[in-house]
Amino acid sequence: MSKFIRSFGVAIAGIGFALRTQSHMRFHAVAAIIACCLGFIVSLQPLEWAIILVAIAVVISAEMINTAVEQAVNLASPTIHPVAKIAKDVAAGAVLFAAVISAIIGLLILGPPLWHLLMN
Repeated sequence: MSKFIRSFGVAIAGIGFALRTQSHMRFHAVAAIIACCLGFIVSLQPLEWAIILVAIAVVISAEMINTAVEQAVNLASPTIHPVAKIAKDVAAGAVLFAAVISAIIGLLILGPPLWHLLMN
């Protein structure tokens, strides 16, 4: 049990590092909070919540993996190297892809009820 608790603490420290050091991580966290608040306002159904939460998890996870890739590449290649740049660019591209798809999901799920709420 002690190993599990220690592993949990390490994971929380990793989340904290990403939030403290990565402005994009903070942006995604704020966007997630806003999406959840809007979900409560429009009374999302359980399946809609599940889809929104999975989208949030994918973006936050991608951002954290991007941070890990950047840190590992910086350690392995302190000088600028074309392969290091490709690794960082691909990781950043994964975050962008996840974020764009998640925004579309958010608009599809939250858009219609928010529109209805605003128009009434």
